Amino acid sequence: MTEKSEFAQRLRSAMLAAGYPDRPAVLEREFNSRYWGRSVTFQAVSRWLRGESIPSQDKLQVLAEWLRIEPQVLRFGERAGVTVREQRGRWEDPKFYQEREVIETFLGLPAQQRKVVREVVMALALAAKANGEGER
Repeated sequence: MTEKSEFAQRLRSAMLAAGYPDRPAVLEREFNSRYWGRSVTFQAVSRWLRGESIPSQDKLQVLAEWLRIEPQVLRFGERAGVTVREQRGRWEDPKFYQEREVIETFLGLPAQQRKVVREVVMALALAAKANGEGER
């Protein structure tokens, strides 16, 4: 199964789960009533449902919000959503507060200083890997 056809299957399933028939006319009407950009055509949404194309990210966001599904799950499948939630959960874990603070400070540094810090961190990671030391 191709990436486009898998997306089409998820889109149809999400429409049905949200209580809408998985028909192009319904998708066109509901999408265009929520999208602030240029309206999409019946042919465009038909291609989405047939697995011939995947909408751009801005359109995917609108679809996901309408269908009450995480955008990454709609686009890439449930495994992607689980991975994002796991990473977000780890990032938001209070025991990683100091690391978050360091990363935010790092991002505020000038480019040349970020480069130096990055090189030091990569060297430390390489040394730890060589010594058989892993993540917590």
